[in-house]
Amino acid sequence: MVRIFRIFHKAMFADKVIVFLLIFFHCFLFSSCNNDFLGLFISSELSERLMSADDFVLLSNADLNADWGSEFSFLVITDLHIENENVYGLEKITDIVNDPANDIKFIVAVGDITQGGHRRDLQKFIDVLSGIGLPFYPVIGNHEVYFGNWHNWRDMIGSSRYRVNGGETTLFILDTANAFLGRSQLSWLENELKTAAKNVFVFSHVNVFAEGPVDFKMLSDHRERAMLVSILAGKANLMISGHTHRHIARDAGGVRYLSVDDFKVRSAYCIVNVSPQGVNYTMGRIND
Repeated sequence: MVRIFRIFHKAMFADKVIVFLLIFFHCFLFSSCNNDFLGLFISSELSERLMSADDFVLLSNADLNADWGSEFSFLVITDLHIENENVYGLEKITDIVNDPANDIKFIVAVGDITQGGHRRDLQKFIDVLSGIGLPFYPVIGNHEVYFGNWHNWRDMIGSSRYRVNGGETTLFILDTANAFLGRSQLSWLENELKTAAKNVFVFSHVNVFAEGPVDFKMLSDHRERAMLVSILAGKANLMISGHTHRHIARDAGGVRYLSVDDFKVRSAYCIVNVSPQGVNYTMGRIND
């Protein structure tokens, strides 16, 4: 009888392990957008990318130092997942940009610009955005470092972490492609904020807050999340991210943390309006 009990107990334990692994696999499967498992396991490390911080290829000094004045707008898109040079209607944002009512001065693409970080897809993104005629600021996403393709970003765009000065506005572009920030990047942000302008916008592919208790699509280290919120408290207007393929909005420390819907499937975008009266934003879709 004791032997039978032990066998039964081991079987029950094995079942629990299997269930746990299935749950873990399910959570992992949905922990980042549009996963490619082979690419995920062949990716670069944050420390490697930060060695090239402030080395710019795509962005000239004119792009990093501008003056947008006290009243303007900018466009945010995310999760384009360009693959085999298919841009999924990206060229249609020209209609939004050319609408004089929007007064858009620049565009920010908040990560996962490509599906696998391949050179031809990054080049397609650059070609389409360059044709629009506005400055554009790319944010590196997890898919840009897949398959060891970080070197394509480095060679074609440059630094994955940078600052843009725009007169009364400062932009901070962060590298969260591995779902964390790292001590050196947090220290850099904290130090750079000391000389930031009146309006501050922070961009990261991976978001800070999840949508619910079983949502894992956020920065992986809760201590980093707490530190980031503390660093930005009272010093930033908006932190904007993608990755979730959903619209999520949370407030903490006087800062709005905003996740924007994906462009690939939903053709979603966000227009941020800046004026002397404050900052507001509107969400839209190309086909709406």
